[in-house]
Amino acid sequence: MNYIITVLQSLRITDILDILIVAYLFYKIYGLISYTRAIQLLKGIGALLIFWQLSEYVGLRMVHFFLRNVLSFGALALVIIFHPELRRALEYLGRNKLISRSFFIPAEANNSQFISEIITAAENLSNSKTGALLVIEGETGLNDIIDTGTEIDSQIKSTLLENIFFPKSPLHDGATIIRDDRIIAAGCLLPLSNDRSVSRDLGTRHRAALGMSSNSDALIIVVSEETGVISVAHNNELERYISLTRLKNMIEKFTADKDKRFSRILKGAKDEEVL
Repeated sequence: MNYIITVLQSLRITDILDILIVAYLFYKIYGLISYTRAIQLLKGIGALLIFWQLSEYVGLRMVHFFLRNVLSFGALALVIIFHPELRRALEYLGRNKLISRSFFIPAEANNSQFISEIITAAENLSNSKTGALLVIEGETGLNDIIDTGTEIDSQIKSTLLENIFFPKSPLHDGATIIRDDRIIAAGCLLPLSNDRSVSRDLGTRHRAALGMSSNSDALIIVVSEETGVISVAHNNELERYISLTRLKNMIEKFTADKDKRFSRILKGAKDEEVL
């Protein structure tokens, strides 16, 4: 009891802050790797560490020597094995509000106009039960995804979007990428989600939307070709049976938040120039 009191009396504010930061980091790391293969691999590594210590305590020198050499290559093995999770973690860090891929604000887009075109296209595609996959870029750059498709670089028009996803169109199976108020590319390939908790009723488009949302901060719109149901994926979450009003509100909020971030960056740059 006296020992605990002594420790508590010696605690400083910086020590408490240090503990909270480490706890927060562990919480975030667990959130990134939970429900992935990484959590099972970590359990395996933990078991190896326990056996390593036990082998030394019991006196199993050969086992201890073997485990020690295996664990000595642990750092390299972790990088190789946890590559998808590490990439996800770094992309999450890159999407942090304190870090931005751009230090300037782009030309103002007519948000209401292009949102209206997207809503019209989504409504018509849903009514005709035409499958569609539309990705609205956020702060995470999607050039690697754009390179897998066909460059278009056109103003957003509902008729163009409907023609892209027309069943006999050569680009209808891929995703269409939107950056600001322009259609950048179509027929793009998206990474599929490996999450086993995803319902088996969902098709390839929905899995691609979830996969893209887990690797970026993009807003992904999906129209089912079987039912015409509209779904939206964002931040590794999928919301189905989206109404047109709900879809419009989601896109407006997404673009507004992005514009606010750019505005803060521009204001900060101007303040530095004044100084």
